[in-house]
Amino acid sequence: MSIKIMIVDEHKILREGLSTLIAKQPDMEIIGEATDGREALDLADKLSPDLILMDVTMPNLNGIEATRKIKSKNSDIEIIALSLHSDRRYVLGMIDAGASGYLLKECAFEELVLAINTVMDKKKYLSPEISDILIDEYVKKNVQGKPTIYVKLTPKEREILQLISEGKNTKEIAMHLSISIKTVATHRRHIKKKLKVESIAELTKIAIKEGLTSL
Repeated sequence: MSIKIMIVDEHKILREGLSTLIAKQPDMEIIGEATDGREALDLADKLSPDLILMDVTMPNLNGIEATRKIKSKNSDIEIIALSLHSDRRYVLGMIDAGASGYLLKECAFEELVLAINTVMDKKKYLSPEISDILIDEYVKKNVQGKPTIYVKLTPKEREILQLISEGKNTKEIAMHLSISIKTVATHRRHIKKKLKVESIAELTKIAIKEGLTSL
């Protein structure tokens, strides 16, 4: 039986390239593509893929939050992060959210195939560069001890913070998330209070620093 794979990436050329290569594998098939994390949530519910190749930095809903939501609904779906970023905040964010693998987009296709098969065998797969990051983090653990937004903010607050940092106003966020303007305003107040900042610029800086969004 073929491994049913879904690709989530905002760049069409990358999705098409991966689809073409994966289609040549006798035991793999692409069943769907999504352009951002929010679209990925809907598609994962409809298609029930075996595995998702997930970009990390995407508009509307990033790969970390999308992974967390998908895994909370269906823990059987395996997720491999496929990203340009080797920064520790992205790597740790994806692993913590439930991803079973993390690859850099510069990797050879043969490594991606190996990662897919490894993860489908219920094992973890990390690029060598990523393994080094996790080892370094393990060594440093508890040294800094400063809580991040993944500790301070709720999932909904993180969603709203990403949308704020992407330049959306309160009305646009309310429409995007199908909630009231009043609810968005309340979340904004809570976010500012928890992070101890006042300006949008400061919120955006934190969102970028913590990997919720990118420049």
